[in-house]
Amino acid sequence: MPDLSPAPVLSREGIRLGLPTVDRDTAVDQAGRALVDLGAVEAGYPATMHEREAMVSSFVGEGVAIPHGTDAGRAMVRRASLAVLQYPDGVDWDGQTVHLAIAIAAAEDEHMAVMSRLAQVLLEPEAVQRLRTTTDPDDVLALLAPA
Repeated sequence: MPDLSPAPVLSREGIRLGLPTVDRDTAVDQAGRALVDLGAVEAGYPATMHEREAMVSSFVGEGVAIPHGTDAGRAMVRRASLAVLQYPDGVDWDGQTVHLAIAIAAAEDEHMAVMSRLAQVLLEPEAVQRLRTTTDPDDVLALLAPA
C-alpha cells in the first residue's frame, strides 16, 4: 500500500549546508530554487520572494533570514515546505550578516510549528551556533523539528 502521509515541512533534501558566500539576491535565488527543486512551489515563486525582499528585508536577527513569497505568491505553493541554506562565511543582507536563509513555502499556516521551534532556537545561542556551523543535515532536523 502506498504511503499517503503528507511530506514533512522540513526534510533532509531541503537542507543545503556549507554554501559559498554569495550576494543577497543570489541567496534568495538559491532559496527559491531549493523550494522549486523540492516540488513545493511553481517556478514563478522565487520571483515573488524577490518582490517580498524589495518590500521588507527578511532578516530576523542572529544571522538568520527567512525569505518567502508575497501573499499573491501563495497561489504558486503546491505544499508547505522549508529549505535551510547555510552560508558559513555569511551573506551581506542589507548590511547584516546572514549565515542561515530559511526559505518558506506555505499557502496556509502549515509551517508554523517549525517556525515556532525556530523562534525558540533563536533564543538559544548554542543552538544557533550549531545551525551556523554544522556539516550534518540531521543536526538541522533535530534542532528545528517541532516539539
